[in-house]
Amino acid sequence: MRRKDYKKSKSKVRRRLLKILLFLLLILGCLVGYIIFQYNEGRQAGESAVKSEKVKEPEDFNGAVVNELGKVNILLLGVDAREDDEPARTDTIMVAQYDPQANTAKLVSFMRDTYVEIPGYRNYKINTAYFLGGAELLRSTLKQNFDIDIHYYALVDFKGFEAAVDALAPDGVEIDVQKRMSEKIGVVIEPGLQQLNGKELLGYARFRADSEGDFGRVARQQEVLNAIKEEVLSVTGITKLPRVVGTVQPYIETNLGNTEVLGLMSDILLKKPDDIETLRIPVDESFYDASYSHAGSVLEIDFEQNQLAIQEFLGN
Repeated sequence: MRRKDYKKSKSKVRRRLLKILLFLLLILGCLVGYIIFQYNEGRQAGESAVKSEKVKEPEDFNGAVVNELGKVNILLLGVDAREDDEPARTDTIMVAQYDPQANTAKLVSFMRDTYVEIPGYRNYKINTAYFLGGAELLRSTLKQNFDIDIHYYALVDFKGFEAAVDALAPDGVEIDVQKRMSEKIGVVIEPGLQQLNGKELLGYARFRADSEGDFGRVARQQEVLNAIKEEVLSVTGITKLPRVVGTVQPYIETNLGNTEVLGLMSDILLKKPDDIETLRIPVDESFYDASYSHAGSVLEIDFEQNQLAIQEFLGN
């Protein structure tokens, strides 16, 4: 091939590669634009729904700095909104970890009756930490008792959970219900394969009026999050996710900024992590029942055994 023809051929290849690159950038730009647009649309809808309610500002939270591995640990708290700023104890305490490099999602659930040392106070049930000092005291309690580094927190109002489920799955989330449930959950759920709406799914996750008690509830909470994850990563769910996140945002108290939320959302949409791995604390054969006059019935646990289980699970 003559030198002149070689230069022409090389120039054509460069132009073709440039066109491909520009096309890919255009697609990426459209995707980011779509995510931002849908997120803002959902957020406006959510803010409109709660405009008559008092929106809580994020509290001071001394989260750890994300390390070079890029793993993000988020403290997830579920609470029932109280009137007149009455303090609440958390109904759900979880630590969710997302690892963008390994593309894994993990979830550690803490039994709310776990008896722990609360910094600055005497020993109480772990959910009392939020009652006494909010998310920051609960973060420091988890650090002191289990050596977990928490980077962010998200406190979800039960109304927000219901709104998110109904926006994501208007026809309901499929759950194989094992028994009839009704006591203290505000709904009646019949056994069998059911499509549960937001209120029903919340009731299913909160139910504890059986022989399994809090152990069964924690297992159902983990089951519910995996079911929601499947909805999110479905073809229709992926297109709805930005709007869903925007819709639920006004119901969430968090120190995650819009940039972090959109970044995590983009990672999830593009990478689609596999099943959420779960761990319950305390682990089996590491606890016993006890009772104290100031705390009631509690779970006394082997901290060394549970710390090791968490370290092996999260890989921090």
